[in-house]
Amino acid sequence: MTDYDARHDGAFADDTGRPTAEHGMTRRQLLRHAGWFGGAVVLTVASGEVISHIAGSPDASAGAAAAGSGALRFVQVSDSHIGFQGPANTDVVGSFAEAIRQVNSLGFRPDFVMHSGDLTHLSTAGQFDQVKQMMAGMRTDRVFTVPGEHDSIGDAGRAYRRTFGAGTLGDGWYSFDTHGVHFIALVNTLSLEKLGHLGTEQIDFVRKDVAGLSSDTPLVVFSHIPLFAMYPKWGWSTDDALQVIALLRRFSSVTCLNGHVHQLFTKTDGNITFHSATTTAYPLPQPGRAPAPTPQVVPARQLKEVLGIRSVGYHRGDRELAIKEQRLA
Repeated sequence: MTDYDARHDGAFADDTGRPTAEHGMTRRQLLRHAGWFGGAVVLTVASGEVISHIAGSPDASAGAAAAGSGALRFVQVSDSHIGFQGPANTDVVGSFAEAIRQVNSLGFRPDFVMHSGDLTHLSTAGQFDQVKQMMAGMRTDRVFTVPGEHDSIGDAGRAYRRTFGAGTLGDGWYSFDTHGVHFIALVNTLSLEKLGHLGTEQIDFVRKDVAGLSSDTPLVVFSHIPLFAMYPKWGWSTDDALQVIALLRRFSSVTCLNGHVHQLFTKTDGNITFHSATTTAYPLPQPGRAPAPTPQVVPARQLKEVLGIRSVGYHRGDRELAIKEQRLA
């Protein structure tokens, strides 16, 4: 895997330090079109190949049209940080409520909503109860979650699992199938030293979980911390993720969706595409552009421009996954 190189405006660098291209464009070019945070980018995944389009373009409209009758459509929200208090966002409850309103105004009822971690900021019982009650207001059939490191403060995730862990295995991992897609939800925030960590028990779960699947089954994997080396200096990586990635190599189409980094980023590695999501709470700096990943204060009128949600559509038979990023503004 390659590491993030901030010297090239977000491009990944190979072992020589040269920036690599993503989807036929450098990261600089992609940023010029879409913006780092919350830009409306549609990505179509067909037979393992990811093609990016600008939202509103004819190609993007064609990709969105794939999510028609009989399609699977779901939403990813992330990093609501209910309980956060600070100048980066003085009303995280209000911004999360706005995200929920946006989910309910998409023009379709999502089959499910996935919250990819850091539901709370301090993992208190009151914060978990508040975010659970808020998510109950989303017009969807099901709500799924994975924990972030902020959901595990002081108790190794026990309070999180009491609220959201029903029917899960181990420390909260699980899988499910719908519309011909196999979904895996992983927990990589409980054994943190510097990087995310999955552990032997969870890796064995993935091995057994995918063993009976056909190699043409589309896979979507959720985690909080990225499963690729986005920026290990800040802990934006998972130390044993390669063991899981090796188990997924035989599948023709794999999409990994994560939170944690509070900003959009996409990386394709063979048949596997990684998408980091933005946040509903507050932005974090671009890797290498600050001493540490601390909450960033932006002008109040611009805050919703850097917050957002992600909607995903999949049409059975066409085997296409269309991903659209939407700002809260």
